[in-house]
Amino acid sequence: MILVSATDLGRQYAGDPIFTDLRFEIRAGERIGLVGPNGAGKTTLMRLLARLDQPEYGHLHIRPGIRVSLLVQQPDFSTDQTLMTVARSGLASLVDLQHELEEAAQEMAEADDEDDRERATRRYAEIHDRLEHQDAYSIEHRVEEILGGLGFSTADFNRSASTFSGGQQSRMMLAKLLLQSPDLMLLDEPSNHLDIETTAWLENYLSRQSVGMVIVSHDRYFLDKTVTKIWELLDGKIDAYPGNYTQYWKLRGEKAKVLQRQSERQAEKIADLEAYIRKYGAGQRAKQAHDREKKLARIERVDTMRDIVGPPMGFGEVERSGDIVIEARKLSKSFDKELFKDFNFTLLRGQCVGVIGPNGAGKTTLIKTLIGREQADSGEVKLGHKVLIGYHDQGLQSLPPETSVVRAVWPEDDPEWIEGDVRALLAKFGLTGEQAFQNVGQLSGGEKGKAALARLAATSANMLVMDEPTNHLDIWSCDALEESILDFEGTVLVVTHDRYFLNQVADRIIFVANGKARVIEGDYETYQHLAAQEAEAANAAAARAQAASNAAAPEAATAKAGDRRKRKFPYRKPEDIEKEIGKVEAEVAELEDLLGQPATWRDPVKARDSQLRHDDLKAGLAKLYEHWEEALELNN
Repeated sequence: MILVSATDLGRQYAGDPIFTDLRFEIRAGERIGLVGPNGAGKTTLMRLLARLDQPEYGHLHIRPGIRVSLLVQQPDFSTDQTLMTVARSGLASLVDLQHELEEAAQEMAEADDEDDRERATRRYAEIHDRLEHQDAYSIEHRVEEILGGLGFSTADFNRSASTFSGGQQSRMMLAKLLLQSPDLMLLDEPSNHLDIETTAWLENYLSRQSVGMVIVSHDRYFLDKTVTKIWELLDGKIDAYPGNYTQYWKLRGEKAKVLQRQSERQAEKIADLEAYIRKYGAGQRAKQAHDREKKLARIERVDTMRDIVGPPMGFGEVERSGDIVIEARKLSKSFDKELFKDFNFTLLRGQCVGVIGPNGAGKTTLIKTLIGREQADSGEVKLGHKVLIGYHDQGLQSLPPETSVVRAVWPEDDPEWIEGDVRALLAKFGLTGEQAFQNVGQLSGGEKGKAALARLAATSANMLVMDEPTNHLDIWSCDALEESILDFEGTVLVVTHDRYFLNQVADRIIFVANGKARVIEGDYETYQHLAAQEAEAANAAAARAQAASNAAAPEAATAKAGDRRKRKFPYRKPEDIEKEIGKVEAEVAELEDLLGQPATWRDPVKARDSQLRHDDLKAGLAKLYEHWEEALELNN
């Protein structure tokens, strides 16, 4: 089913075209990754699809009746809204449908003749199908699954929405959109403010959904995991490629080579025709030359593909440091909680080490402690011979907003630098012309990120310490940064959630979580493989322990009463509870089938009693599961 189609779609800004003559279709279930350099018009196209803006010309057809939702990046909450009320507001359409279902059931029950009853029955069946399609009968489970998957705890549910951080509020709006489950999701940088674990959850969740999606993201790993098609928006045109980001990049390269060869062969053919025309245009073969002129005029020139490249960047030559850059022994640090303890680490010259872990685990604190910007609670850190540190902070605090870009980047107390040098450096990082004289506060997020990297390059540091350097950079700028790091002769320590980036540059990984920091030799894929092996081993050990527990004799000696928790439920054998659970689950399934039949709702009393019985059984089932878990733990 086609959800959206566009013909000759165009949009302008201040008289200049952003894009022209766009033609595309979005089908149900397609997950489309929209990529292109900054300024190509990705956000403008998303606003058109969301009907927040109108095209200057062309036609955009959105199938009547479908729901389209755009992820809101800058929410505005009232003081009485909690996390739960914001999330559940995404379910407003389902609540309305449930009210309609009740009305249809009432109409069936009160219908005076067969025609009215049939109309009400058809309406009821249609609404019921829509509710089932949107999984409306497991609302509470979905709310908790999505909020938990996005990193919120149950303790957060009733907290005022306005008290959360900006990143948490963005996650809140993402939760609301996921709960809306529209026919077409428009996701603009959905993995912003997510750590690796939460991003992986979102990838899995989106991949299971059957709705259409258009996703704008600079996270190449995320695009690889989620999308089934790539749209490249460049020079006002869309080119579509099947598959994920990696497949797109491969196909794009192959297409570029084919077009280049075709262009070269065509150029040779044109040159031959032009030579013939020049040679014989006024002689005996003038007629043949004239025919060749017509043939030449009919040739449709092959357009080669323009390479999309980021700014060259580069960190230049630096003074060689000692072979050991950082040596840390028994390093420990706590704030409200323990972040890491007895951490031993040696960083060697020329290495690139990536630091990963959940939000709030202590990644930034670790790198600041390693370079002496934070004092360790215990342990010691030594910097190597001639180590000069350059620091890129995540919040870009090194760039005062009221200072011009050229002054913010200019190395302090270095008489050898002149304005021309600074402007040349800014140009290497993609900031040219009048951008150099704008105040930092006037720059976009991506431009600020490039200015911060230029400032880092200006320090001539031989150890670069970067905290989330790819934030706000587009895909091609990330590529350029990767190349710059690979070419850099010094040492790099980088905190990032960008897994694709880590796979390109990292020699080692430091994983910070649960009060520990550990070193993994290899890139992100190595870490992921190791984590999967450890999880598998832990699950196998737990299964063996459970099997041993189940096999233990009931007469085995019990622990002293003071060593175990008190029982909440009376003593019962686990197998007896399992049998009761099976019976209750069977009755629940029968009632759910009964409640799904229109005939049930023709008798409002029967429908109400069935619904109440269903709710009581579900509540009882939850207690039975709790009783069963207690029996497994305490009976042996």
